[in-house]
Amino acid sequence: MEPEGLVWHNAEFGFYLPSPLFQGRSGLSHEQSHLLLPADSAWLALERPENPMTITVMLRVDGLTAPRFREFLRVYWMAWERFRYMPVKRSPAWWWEQDPMFDVRHHLDVVVDRFTPESLQEWVSVRLNQPLPMYRPRWKFWLAPNAEGGAVLLLRIHHCYADGLSLLGIFERLCPPSPQQHPAIYGAPETAELSRWTAAAKVWLGQLLASGESAEEAHGVAGVDESDGNQWQDAGRLLERVAQKSLKLVHEFSEFLVEPEDSDTDLRRPLLGRRHCRWSEPVPLERFRAIAQVTNVTINDVLLSCVAAAVRTRLGIDGADLDEAVLHAAVPVDIRSRLPDELKPAPGALGNYFGTVFVPLPVDGESPLERLYRIKHETRRLKKSWQPGIAWGLAASATVVPEPWREPLADVFYRKASAVVSNVPGTPEPRYIAGCRITEQMFWVPQAGDIGLGISIVSYAGQVQFGVVADEAVMADPEDFLNDCLQELAQFPGD
Repeated sequence: MEPEGLVWHNAEFGFYLPSPLFQGRSGLSHEQSHLLLPADSAWLALERPENPMTITVMLRVDGLTAPRFREFLRVYWMAWERFRYMPVKRSPAWWWEQDPMFDVRHHLDVVVDRFTPESLQEWVSVRLNQPLPMYRPRWKFWLAPNAEGGAVLLLRIHHCYADGLSLLGIFERLCPPSPQQHPAIYGAPETAELSRWTAAAKVWLGQLLASGESAEEAHGVAGVDESDGNQWQDAGRLLERVAQKSLKLVHEFSEFLVEPEDSDTDLRRPLLGRRHCRWSEPVPLERFRAIAQVTNVTINDVLLSCVAAAVRTRLGIDGADLDEAVLHAAVPVDIRSRLPDELKPAPGALGNYFGTVFVPLPVDGESPLERLYRIKHETRRLKKSWQPGIAWGLAASATVVPEPWREPLADVFYRKASAVVSNVPGTPEPRYIAGCRITEQMFWVPQAGDIGLGISIVSYAGQVQFGVVADEAVMADPEDFLNDCLQELAQFPGD
């Protein structure tokens, strides 16, 4: 029996292959294109040459060879039809268009160098600065099977395709917990979603209106042809009405706007567009858990406190200036659980469904415990906030806003942070890709606007790693930053 009608098992080769019923079922055989959802196209609107909106994933995999991975890529990865599409700008919107010359060989480079740990970090940094071709789907793998310590698999993919949690979902489906187990249910057709998504969003947002509008006014005009882009304008007008008439939203939005911008520090400099990345050795998750239990905080509080300590020494200020310093970390927050059922993505679907909270970092804190408890206070306050939803809505509106207004909007949004801190939760058990064990995994997410520092905290198989990507203008060598994060960890009781 075919699992869910999406894939079928080929007994001869031992692979699950895309089902003939699945192929061609997307409904795009005639148009071969459709509009991007606003939350996806936002990442294209916010992109700048010196700051590409690209996610980077690195896996260390024991024994992964080029033939094994090529077959994995062809059979499993390509079961998601979106990977055959590329974003194309047709004023005033972005469209998904199928690449008529698509060839999976264009999206994999095999590098035979025997990288040392030091040369590997430099090589990955160069890849981070390498633009993806605009005339093909914007994703690519590199495989270095001969690197010291195990093969390296590197993926760079534009944020418009998916957020980090969507990508984690793909890897969880395609990387089973046993080398003998094959992926069972995976893949997704690429379908035009804007009409359904816009209609559901209007209903949901209409419920927030505090006025006595009729249902027809709240829900908007139905049956608009998506090709003329009217839904974008319609959704924008509805968002404006919600902001004006929903008292709760107005209050939350006002708090967001009056939140002070970050102080001028060495972390806030014009970007050069040359980035360097580094990552730490794995640290047992149990160390963080023990500290959290002794201090009655969460593991995430401990992680953010380590980041705050490392940031403190890189501001270029001290004394009274440090006491008055304001510095926020932009932290992505998954909002899938907060969306109504009509807006929630289907299992295995790609897309962007997260907002952002701006967590004040206590860089003036004099001791590890002071920094830790102040972060605990801030994270508890933000847990009940609508800030992630507001941030998601503002980001989604980027492609609706006229070009001259787009940069001021981005400034309002992104000048409230000097760093992006992403916490990527992996699986608690080891996983296998193409039958080979994944020993480490690392994510780096982009930093929009003038933010030049990104910190990634990745948990996987009972271990935690810190990763840093920094523009050369704000941090020439991120290695010391990682060491400071780990040094702060050693100062806590219970470590």
